Amino acid sequence: MLVFPKAKINLGLRITGKRTDGYHDIETVMYPVGLCDALELVPAHESAVDILTVTGITLTGRIEENIVLGAVKALRKTHSFPFLKIHLHKIIPAGAGLGGGSSDAGSILRAINKMFSLALGADELKGIAAGLGSDCPFFIDCKPAYATGRGEILTPVVNVLDGFYAVLLNPGISVSTKEAYENCLPVSRERSLKEIIEIPVHEWKDLIVNDFERTVFLAHPEIKAIKEALYRSGAVYSSMSGSGSTVYGIFKKKPEIHAALRKYLICEGIFQSISAQSK
Repeated sequence: MLVFPKAKINLGLRITGKRTDGYHDIETVMYPVGLCDALELVPAHESAVDILTVTGITLTGRIEENIVLGAVKALRKTHSFPFLKIHLHKIIPAGAGLGGGSSDAGSILRAINKMFSLALGADELKGIAAGLGSDCPFFIDCKPAYATGRGEILTPVVNVLDGFYAVLLNPGISVSTKEAYENCLPVSRERSLKEIIEIPVHEWKDLIVNDFERTVFLAHPEIKAIKEALYRSGAVYSSMSGSGSTVYGIFKKKPEIHAALRKYLICEGIFQSISAQSK
């Protein structure tokens, strides 16, 4: 079976509280985009272990600790299925605020469920995914959602960006999510992001904020410069995604992106077609 785990962007990201379990409470809207990895899995009848190979973008860390194998092991705790030979081709950059690893994990849970007719519902899969990472449950449905708690409490939202054009730029900087959280202080707001995203997109600029930008921009001013350049290119809204380092711009139509920015381009396209692929 061949599946294509999609990346996501965050429409705003607010740190609303520090939890007793060491995590933070957040508020964000996660939105799927067209950038994706490729994940192939077949039964490994001759093997007594799951085998994972990885190509594409080089990943750090031991392959045995990859979240894809972690997802398979988590599912094996309650369900029986053959050992697998898995190949992951990485296109989504790591440490980029796009949820690439989480998407890989969610996608393989869905693929195994379908491939071996395990008959697990979406809520059951999300429960397993939540144990793998805070944003992993989002990638079970992979549809626009308002996320609270650690990011695992999801409420569907309408496809507010249908018809707009997305441009994603990544400068190749890996930002530590752990360090980004440690440098952010919780702030409460009166209006929720779920309410704000329903207003016209061109009014988002001063209302929808990613709390990580303040400290990440101080450490990496080149990321801030990319955001400013996207606005100069005509973006109606631009933001860093997650804890960075990817910055996206939302345009009314396909823009002319300066060559100095194009070297960072990792994805572009119309949101309507992107959303339709994730349904």
